[in-house]
Amino acid sequence: MNPGTPKNPTTPTGSAAPAVLDAEETAAEENTAKDAAHSLDKGAAEAEGEPAVADGAGAGSAPDPAQDRDADAGFKDSDDDSDFTDPDFDESGKESSGLASAAAAVAAAGLGVVALSGSWTGKVAAERETLIGQIKTSGGGTAAQQISEIYGDAWHSTALVNGLFALLALLVGIFALVRPAFGAPSPHPQPGWVRAVATAGIALGVLGLVISAGMYFDLIVALPTAGTTK
Repeated sequence: MNPGTPKNPTTPTGSAAPAVLDAEETAAEENTAKDAAHSLDKGAAEAEGEPAVADGAGAGSAPDPAQDRDADAGFKDSDDDSDFTDPDFDESGKESSGLASAAAAVAAAGLGVVALSGSWTGKVAAERETLIGQIKTSGGGTAAQQISEIYGDAWHSTALVNGLFALLALLVGIFALVRPAFGAPSPHPQPGWVRAVATAGIALGVLGLVISAGMYFDLIVALPTAGTTK
Protein backbone atom coordinates (compact mmCIF):
# COMPACT_ATOMS: atom_id res chain seq x y z
CA MET A 1 0.00 0.00 0.00
CA ASN A 2 1.30 3.41 -0.89
CA PRO A 3 2.05 5.34 2.30
CA GLY A 4 1.07 8.60 0.62
CA THR A 5 -2.52 7.43 0.06
CA PRO A 6 -5.00 8.78 2.73
CA LYS A 7 -6.66 6.19 5.03
CA ASN A 8 -10.25 7.48 4.23
CA PRO A 9 -10.51 7.56 0.47
CA THR A 10 -13.99 9.23 0.62
CA THR A 11 -12.79 12.20 2.58
CA PRO A 12 -12.04 15.04 0.18
CA THR A 13 -8.71 16.71 0.46
CA GLY A 14 -7.39 19.92 -0.77
CA SER A 15 -9.33 23.16 -1.27
CA ALA A 16 -12.71 21.41 -1.97
CA ALA A 17 -12.82 19.73 1.45
CA PRO A 18 -14.36 22.65 3.45
CA ALA A 19 -17.17 23.14 0.92
CA VAL A 20 -18.13 19.46 0.94
CA LEU A 21 -18.09 19.33 4.71
CA ASP A 22 -20.31 22.41 4.94
CA ALA A 23 -22.83 20.82 2.52
CA GLU A 24 -22.95 17.62 4.56
CA GLU A 25 -23.44 19.52 7.79
CA THR A 26 -26.24 21.59 6.22
CA ALA A 27 -28.02 18.45 4.95
CA ALA A 28 -27.69 16.82 8.38
CA GLU A 29 -29.15 19.89 10.08
CA GLU A 30 -32.10 19.96 7.63
CA ASN A 31 -32.83 16.27 8.23
CA THR A 32 -32.67 16.84 11.98
CA ALA A 33 -35.10 19.78 11.69
CA LYS A 34 -37.53 17.72 9.56
CA ASP A 35 -37.44 14.85 12.04
CA ALA A 36 -38.13 17.22 14.92
CA ALA A 37 -41.04 18.88 13.08
CA HIS A 38 -42.51 15.49 12.16
CA SER A 39 -42.27 14.35 15.78
CA LEU A 40 -44.07 17.52 16.96
CA ASP A 41 -46.87 17.08 14.38
CA LYS A 42 -47.30 13.44 15.37
CA GLY A 43 -47.53 14.30 19.05
CA ALA A 44 -50.06 17.09 18.40
CA ALA A 45 -52.24 14.78 16.31
CA GLU A 46 -52.24 12.09 19.00
CA ALA A 47 -53.10 14.69 21.65
CA GLU A 48 -56.16 15.85 19.64
CA GLY A 49 -57.38 12.25 19.14
CA GLU A 50 -56.52 12.08 15.45
CA PRO A 51 -54.63 9.10 14.04
CA ALA A 52 -50.97 9.85 13.64
CA VAL A 53 -49.31 9.60 10.25
CA ALA A 54 -47.17 6.52 9.92
CA ASP A 55 -43.43 6.95 9.71
CA GLY A 56 -42.10 7.08 6.20
CA ALA A 57 -45.27 8.64 4.71
CA GLY A 58 -44.70 12.05 3.21
CA ALA A 59 -46.69 15.10 4.26
CA GLY A 60 -47.97 15.60 0.72
CA SER A 61 -48.90 11.95 0.04
CA ALA A 62 -52.23 11.38 -1.76
CA PRO A 63 -55.21 10.25 0.42
CA ASP A 64 -56.32 6.63 0.22
CA PRO A 65 -59.53 6.25 -1.86
CA ALA A 66 -60.65 3.28 0.26
CA GLN A 67 -60.47 5.40 3.43
CA ASP A 68 -62.49 8.16 1.76
CA ARG A 69 -65.21 5.64 0.76
CA ASP A 70 -65.33 4.27 4.31
CA ALA A 71 -65.67 7.77 5.73
CA ASP A 72 -68.49 8.61 3.30
CA ALA A 73 -70.28 5.36 4.13
CA GLY A 74 -70.03 6.07 7.85
CA PHE A 75 -71.38 9.55 7.33
CA LYS A 76 -74.37 8.21 5.37
CA ASP A 77 -75.07 5.57 8.00
CA SER A 78 -75.06 8.21 10.72
CA ASP A 79 -77.57 10.24 8.70
CA ASP A 80 -79.82 7.21 8.18
CA ASP A 81 -79.76 6.32 11.88
CA SER A 82 -80.52 9.82 13.07
CA ASP A 83 -83.61 10.69 15.09
CA PHE A 84 -84.92 13.06 12.43
CA THR A 85 -88.68 12.71 11.96
CA ASP A 86 -90.14 13.49 8.58
CA PRO A 87 -93.45 15.41 8.95
CA ASP A 88 -94.70 13.76 5.78
CA PHE A 89 -94.95 10.44 7.58
CA ASP A 90 -97.01 9.36 10.53
CA GLU A 91 -95.86 7.26 13.51
CA SER A 92 -96.06 4.01 11.55
CA GLY A 93 -93.77 5.39 8.80
CA LYS A 94 -96.51 5.70 6.20
CA GLU A 95 -97.69 8.91 4.65
CA SER A 96 -101.06 10.13 5.86
CA SER A 97 -103.33 9.93 2.81
CA GLY A 98 -106.50 11.52 4.31
CA LEU A 99 -108.59 8.48 3.41
CA ALA A 100 -110.39 8.48 6.76
CA SER A 101 -111.55 12.09 6.32
CA ALA A 102 -112.78 11.46 2.79
CA ALA A 103 -114.68 8.32 3.78
CA ALA A 104 -116.24 10.05 6.78
CA ALA A 105 -117.39 12.97 4.63
CA VAL A 106 -119.12 10.67 2.12
CA ALA A 107 -120.69 8.63 4.93
CA ALA A 108 -122.01 11.80 6.59
CA ALA A 109 -123.68 12.94 3.38
CA GLY A 110 -125.23 9.49 2.85
CA LEU A 111 -126.55 9.33 6.41
CA GLY A 112 -128.05 12.81 6.03
CA VAL A 113 -129.93 11.75 2.88
CA VAL A 114 -131.23 8.63 4.65
CA ALA A 115 -132.38 10.72 7.61
CA LEU A 116 -134.53 12.87 5.33
CA SER A 117 -135.85 10.21 2.94
CA GLY A 118 -136.32 7.35 5.40
CA SER A 119 -134.81 3.92 5.59
CA TRP A 120 -135.72 0.27 5.64
CA THR A 121 -135.08 0.22 9.37
CA GLY A 122 -137.64 2.97 9.95
CA LYS A 123 -140.19 1.17 7.82
CA VAL A 124 -139.76 -2.07 9.77
CA ALA A 125 -140.09 -0.21 13.09
CA ALA A 126 -143.28 1.50 11.88
CA GLU A 127 -144.84 -1.78 10.73
CA ARG A 128 -143.99 -3.38 14.06
CA GLU A 129 -145.75 -0.60 15.99
CA THR A 130 -148.74 -0.87 13.67
CA LEU A 131 -149.03 -4.59 14.35
CA ILE A 132 -148.74 -4.06 18.10
CA GLY A 133 -151.50 -1.41 17.94
CA GLN A 134 -153.79 -3.74 16.04
CA ILE A 135 -153.27 -6.45 18.63
CA LYS A 136 -154.04 -4.03 21.48
CA THR A 137 -157.22 -2.71 19.89
CA SER A 138 -158.48 -6.01 18.52
CA GLY A 139 -160.64 -6.55 21.60
CA GLY A 140 -162.28 -3.17 21.19
CA GLY A 141 -161.32 0.40 21.77
CA THR A 142 -162.24 3.94 20.99
CA ALA A 143 -161.40 5.65 17.72
CA ALA A 144 -158.85 7.92 19.44
CA GLN A 145 -157.16 4.91 21.00
CA GLN A 146 -156.98 3.12 17.65
CA ILE A 147 -155.48 6.20 15.99
CA SER A 148 -152.88 6.56 18.72
CA GLU A 149 -151.94 2.87 18.91
CA ILE A 150 -152.00 2.01 15.21
CA TYR A 151 -151.04 5.23 13.46
CA GLY A 152 -149.40 7.51 16.03
CA ASP A 153 -146.90 5.00 17.44
CA ALA A 154 -145.80 3.98 13.94
CA TRP A 155 -145.32 7.64 13.03
CA HIS A 156 -143.24 8.30 16.13
CA SER A 157 -141.09 5.19 15.54
CA THR A 158 -140.27 6.37 12.04
CA ALA A 159 -139.35 9.84 13.33
CA LEU A 160 -137.14 8.32 16.03
CA VAL A 161 -135.19 6.13 13.58
CA ASN A 162 -134.74 9.03 11.16
CA GLY A 163 -133.53 11.21 14.02
CA LEU A 164 -130.88 8.64 14.92
CA PHE A 165 -129.60 8.64 11.32
CA ALA A 166 -129.55 12.45 11.37
CA LEU A 167 -127.52 12.45 14.59
CA LEU A 168 -125.02 10.00 13.10
CA ALA A 169 -124.70 12.19 9.99
CA LEU A 170 -123.98 15.21 12.19
CA LEU A 171 -121.32 13.46 14.28
CA VAL A 172 -119.56 11.82 11.32
CA GLY A 173 -119.52 15.11 9.39
CA ILE A 174 -117.92 16.92 12.32
CA PHE A 175 -115.32 14.16 12.59
CA ALA A 176 -114.46 14.55 8.89
CA LEU A 177 -113.86 18.27 9.33
CA VAL A 178 -111.77 18.13 12.51
CA ARG A 179 -109.81 14.96 11.61
CA PRO A 180 -106.72 16.85 10.26
CA ALA A 181 -106.31 18.57 13.64
CA PHE A 182 -105.60 15.26 15.37
CA GLY A 183 -103.08 12.50 14.80
CA ALA A 184 -100.08 12.73 12.49
CA PRO A 185 -99.88 15.88 10.35
CA SER A 186 -100.45 15.48 6.64
CA PRO A 187 -98.10 17.09 4.09
CA HIS A 188 -101.08 18.12 1.97
CA PRO A 189 -104.07 20.24 3.05
CA GLN A 190 -107.48 18.64 3.20
CA PRO A 191 -109.06 18.62 -0.28
CA GLY A 192 -111.84 21.10 -0.86
CA TRP A 193 -114.36 18.49 -1.94
CA VAL A 194 -113.90 16.63 1.35
CA ARG A 195 -114.75 19.76 3.32
CA ALA A 196 -117.70 20.49 1.06
CA VAL A 197 -119.18 16.99 1.35
CA ALA A 198 -118.62 16.94 5.12
CA THR A 199 -120.33 20.30 5.47
CA ALA A 200 -123.26 19.04 3.40
CA GLY A 201 -123.52 15.98 5.65
CA ILE A 202 -123.59 18.21 8.74
CA ALA A 203 -126.29 20.43 7.20
CA LEU A 204 -128.43 17.41 6.27
CA GLY A 205 -127.95 15.98 9.76
CA VAL A 206 -129.12 19.18 11.44
CA LEU A 207 -132.12 19.43 9.11
CA GLY A 208 -133.00 15.79 9.71
CA LEU A 209 -132.82 16.29 13.49
CA VAL A 210 -135.18 19.26 13.33
CA ILE A 211 -137.73 17.46 11.14
CA SER A 212 -137.55 14.26 13.19
CA ALA A 213 -138.07 16.16 16.45
CA GLY A 214 -141.05 17.99 14.95
CA MET A 215 -142.61 14.73 13.80
CA TYR A 216 -141.98 12.92 17.08
CA PHE A 217 -143.57 15.65 19.20
CA ASP A 218 -146.37 16.30 16.66
CA LEU A 219 -145.17 19.87 16.07
CA ILE A 220 -145.19 19.81 12.27
CA VAL A 221 -148.28 17.71 11.61
CA ALA A 222 -150.64 16.75 14.41
CA LEU A 223 -152.30 13.38 14.70
CA PRO A 224 -155.83 13.17 13.31
CA THR A 225 -158.66 13.23 15.81
CA ALA A 226 -161.86 11.16 15.73
CA GLY A 227 -165.09 13.13 15.23
CA THR A 228 -167.70 13.01 17.94
CA THR A 229 -170.74 10.87 17.17
CA LYS A 230 -174.28 11.80 18.23
